[in-house]
Amino acid sequence: MTAPRPRSRQPKKLDAGTFQAEIASFGLHLAAGGKAARTIRTYTEAVQWFAAACLPGPAGRTAWEQVDSQDIQRWMTWLLDRYSSAYASNQYRALQQFFRWLAAEDGLPDPMAGLHPPPVSQKLVPVFTGEELATLERACAGRAFAQRRDTAIIAVFKATGIRLSELAGIATAPVTRSAAMSTCGSGRSPSAARAARTASCGSATRQPAAWTGTSAPAPGMPRPGGRSCGWG
Repeated sequence: MTAPRPRSRQPKKLDAGTFQAEIASFGLHLAAGGKAARTIRTYTEAVQWFAAACLPGPAGRTAWEQVDSQDIQRWMTWLLDRYSSAYASNQYRALQQFFRWLAAEDGLPDPMAGLHPPPVSQKLVPVFTGEELATLERACAGRAFAQRRDTAIIAVFKATGIRLSELAGIATAPVTRSAAMSTCGSGRSPSAARAARTASCGSATRQPAAWTGTSAPAPGMPRPGGRSCGWG
């Protein structure tokens, strides 16, 4: 499996200068419309970034009424050279909302009228090969708690295609030897013996919000970080 090449991103310029007053009013408009705080931040930062990084440069714009469609196109081209098409499309839609509001609020022409967001290309998610999975399983082999835990995590990922967030919804409840024996039967049955042996490791019980089988299977398992078996 070939890992995607990491992309280095520079901090965004968000000092919109003389353009900030309208951006603040746009943020107030979104808040009054009941938009979530995260949505407001995403939209206003997109406009601030555009105003700070694109307009004062070669375009030489000093007011919103000077912005035209070519400014938008230059900005989209710059984004597509450095970021994914999905990210550029999200930025486009945030600007679209702003200029639509500004046109209605101040009676200005909408520079994005007639434009279209950049098409979003499908991104293939790399997955582990069979050889890599076997290597990962061997790295987690052992009788220690952490090794058994990591082996169980890998097995659940392989068998179900569960998402990482869904796996995190599985809670662990402690199990005592007496509880295992009373649940599985009297002392010498194989099932009781197996349950008793796992008492030190605990048993997993799924929470109601965990995986229901209705969501799409994860195309690949997340790579563990740090040491070879990673999760702690």
